[in-house]
Amino acid sequence: MAKRKTNKKKNIKKVKKRKIRFGRIFLVLIILFLLFYLLANIFKFPIKNIYVKGNNILSDQEIIEIAQIENYPSIFSKSSNEMKKRLEKNIYIKKAKITKKYLREVHITIEDNYPLFYDSDKKKTILLNKKKTTEKLNAPLLINYVPDTIYNLFLEKMSSLNYDTIKRISEIKYDPNEVDEERFLLTMSDGNYVYLTLEKFEVINNYVDIIKTFNNKKGILYLDSGEYFKIME
Repeated sequence: MAKRKTNKKKNIKKVKKRKIRFGRIFLVLIILFLLFYLLANIFKFPIKNIYVKGNNILSDQEIIEIAQIENYPSIFSKSSNEMKKRLEKNIYIKKAKITKKYLREVHITIEDNYPLFYDSDKKKTILLNKKKTTEKLNAPLLINYVPDTIYNLFLEKMSSLNYDTIKRISEIKYDPNEVDEERFLLTMSDGNYVYLTLEKFEVINNYVDIIKTFNNKKGILYLDSGEYFKIME
C-alpha cells in the first residue's frame, strides 16, 4: 500500500513537471511569435515625414526624388549611406547628411555646390567645387574674357565668397588699369558698382555692412583703393 502511494505521488510530480515544462515551452513560443510579428511589421513601417534643409538650388521634392524616397517606403528599405551616396552624386550637392528619427522620420541636410558665376566666354556655369555645367543657373554673369594667369586666382577668390554675397552680385567685369592688372568691377543687384582687386576680394563678403555706412545711397564703391564711395547723381 505504501509503495502504491509513493508511486502515485511520483507520477503526480512527473505530470506537474511536464505541465510546467510544456507551459514554459508554450510561453517561449508565444514570445518568439510576438517578436517575429513585431519585427516583420517594423520593417513595413512607412516613412511618415521627410524634412529637407540647406538646399538653395534643388527643391525639396527634387532632393527627395534623388534619394528615392518619394513614395515614402519603409524607413528600413533605404539605408542612410545609400541615400547619402545618391545625393552626393548630384552635381549641385556638395555634401549630404541623413538622419533617421523615431522610426518614421527622415531628416536630410544639404550643403550646396552652388554656382559661382556664369562664364560668358566659356558658355558654362562654374560651381563651387570648380566643376562646370552648360546649364545657365541664377549666378553672376562674367561678361568678358579673363587671362588664364588671372582666371585661376579669380576662381579661388570667388569660391571664398559666401553664397549670400554671390547672390548680391549680378555682373562681373574684368577691368584692369595701369595700377593693378587684377582689378574687377562688380555690378550689384541693388544698383551699386564695386571696384576691387583680387587681393582684397574677400572684403565684398562685408558688402551689406559697408554700404550701410553710406546710408544705402546709390553709387560706386572703390574697394581697390581703400574704401571710397562716390554717390551717383
